[in-house]
Amino acid sequence: MTMQAIYDWIDANADECIRDLQTFVQQPSISAQNIGLREGATLIRDMMRRDGLPADFHELAEGPPVVFGHLVAKAKAKTILCYAHYDVQPPEPIDAWSHGGPWSGSIVDGVLYGRGATDNKSGVLAFTKAAKAFLQVRGEVPANLKFLIEGEEEIGSPNLAAWAEQNKDLLAADGMHCLDGSIETGTEVPDVSLGLKSVLFVELIARGANKDIHSLNFPLVPAPVWDLIRALNTIMDENRRILIEDWYEGIWQLGPDDEAQLVDKASRVDLAAMKEQWGIEQFAMGRDGIAALRARSYEPTANIQGLIAGYTGPGTKTIVPNEARARLDFRLIPNIQPDAAIRRLKAHLVKHGFGHIEVKAFDGAEPPYKISVKEDISQAIIAAATEVYGELPIVNGVSAEGAILRHVWIPCVLTGFANPGANLHAPDENIHIDKYIKGIKYAAAIMEHFGRSGDVL
Repeated sequence: MTMQAIYDWIDANADECIRDLQTFVQQPSISAQNIGLREGATLIRDMMRRDGLPADFHELAEGPPVVFGHLVAKAKAKTILCYAHYDVQPPEPIDAWSHGGPWSGSIVDGVLYGRGATDNKSGVLAFTKAAKAFLQVRGEVPANLKFLIEGEEEIGSPNLAAWAEQNKDLLAADGMHCLDGSIETGTEVPDVSLGLKSVLFVELIARGANKDIHSLNFPLVPAPVWDLIRALNTIMDENRRILIEDWYEGIWQLGPDDEAQLVDKASRVDLAAMKEQWGIEQFAMGRDGIAALRARSYEPTANIQGLIAGYTGPGTKTIVPNEARARLDFRLIPNIQPDAAIRRLKAHLVKHGFGHIEVKAFDGAEPPYKISVKEDISQAIIAAATEVYGELPIVNGVSAEGAILRHVWIPCVLTGFANPGANLHAPDENIHIDKYIKGIKYAAAIMEHFGRSGDVL
């Protein structure tokens, strides 16, 4: 059955798709600040129902609701779990936004601006509008579609795993994928990522006196900021190697498929354009080509995302701060497990004389995973990308949702369709309208190809 009628419907109804994305972006839904989450969930639930799709709230023990819907195919078919999230990153710094600010949804020269435009509200609507297209054109969908749209992805999905454990039958599927992120700089095709780097969020807290002390007394009181600096210096060396004992034990070893994917990607991705986009002359450690791409996909990381200590207002203030905090995110590749990583970090600090520094690990880190390029979901997405974009996509071995996979194993792929320079997590986040409309076609093609793939169990 041809897909052209589906693509034609999407083009003919592009204005509706754009208006709904504008409305969605205009609703703040910031999980880190607990702003607008239930309102965001209500908005997408009502949009889905208006489009003829099933959608209901599933309340979590804590946190905002999951929006879930199960659209059943008329014929016996495979089931795909369409995962997405309605929460977004904080918009700060607000004064760095143009085009009306983070919630404007303004369209300027074919580009829609606003927090969540790419991450992940356009991805949510790509799923739902693709499903609506099938219903409008064929009266049925090519595969059973389960929509799961959560509201805490940007803070590590701390309450999703407990819900997933209680709803295994509800979540059971033959494949799962997420439409989130942009295409690689210098290409016009999506990335297809066959795995997940787990993200472990940690805060290190060094404490001193019971209040800030006049700096005249520095010789007599603890110096938590210096303590924290020295502790951080023991975690990673100047070559970006993590120094925590046994950190690299048992990590994923690249096979022939992984190496072939890196070679293909290096031949097609414009790394010079990526440097220009980021405003740097060279990548860290002088890496380039395959070495740079290998490090990006397969290297464990220890990033300091923020330091909080002392006085940072105008002028000076002669104090010894009584507390210092560092917020880190560790990206863990298969097979580094989050619980083991936390234990090793704590033991490392004790060994180096920093046992007094508190390690606050944020709940929600889930194990990393890796699937084969030969899985039905992998092949369906590669075929869909080739059909919609006219050439093979860029295939990655490991990328940046795991709370579900701990309790219900489903082969899972991450892919995206937004333009390079979409400014995810940064001011002026945006999506090019043409990329968004093509992304809806991509979602529809994935549903179609997965519905055709393999045997139905």
